[in-house]
Amino acid sequence: MCGRLVLTLPADAMAQLFAAAPANDMPRVPNFNVCPTDPVSIVTSDEAGARKLRAMRWGFIPRWYKEATGGPLLINARAETLAEKPAFRTAARTRRGLIIATGFYEWTKDGEGGRDPWYISRADGAPLAFAAVWQDWRGQDGITQKTCAIVTTAASTPMQAIHHRMPVILDQADWSLWLGEQGKGAATLMAPAPDDLLGWHRVSRAVNSNRACGAALIEPLPKGSEVG
Repeated sequence: MCGRLVLTLPADAMAQLFAAAPANDMPRVPNFNVCPTDPVSIVTSDEAGARKLRAMRWGFIPRWYKEATGGPLLINARAETLAEKPAFRTAARTRRGLIIATGFYEWTKDGEGGRDPWYISRADGAPLAFAAVWQDWRGQDGITQKTCAIVTTAASTPMQAIHHRMPVILDQADWSLWLGEQGKGAATLMAPAPDDLLGWHRVSRAVNSNRACGAALIEPLPKGSEVG
């Protein structure tokens, strides 16, 4: 599962890191509370292997939806069934991308059912590249939206203390294969991250609101704090 993101990298830095040409309509940064249906930054590659950095709606819309809200909000796609689900199977073969994030949030529950948020990022501070699938969706008004979903897999052993699912996180050496630039074999990449790749800490419950913003959202809670 992955339900909120953080992105602090400017477009030019992302473009340089991923060797991708940036579009002109990139999402604003920094954003410490990227929510479903917000635009996210995603790298795609065309048939010639030319990469583009662009903005897409986080929330994959299947072609048969008559409206953007015509069915469940598909922000995640399970790796185990990606090639079989009608919503994702064509995209899994031909429209894969890399969603860029600085970190993401996950939640646990306290003894009273309250939701405690955790901020999760790479232990080495590098950006995260999530495996993703994307699709153009054309509404009844004739307007086309570019939409995407993050591919998730079973959580690594340490992450299971927070949640049983996690995004598929790709190392730089695997970006080209996932993007389809090296032929077939992308399915072999959809495994949990190494146990030592990520670090996390509790943060304020302020982030439970989709209206919350600001760098304070990812600050660790002071030791002994009971409620963020």
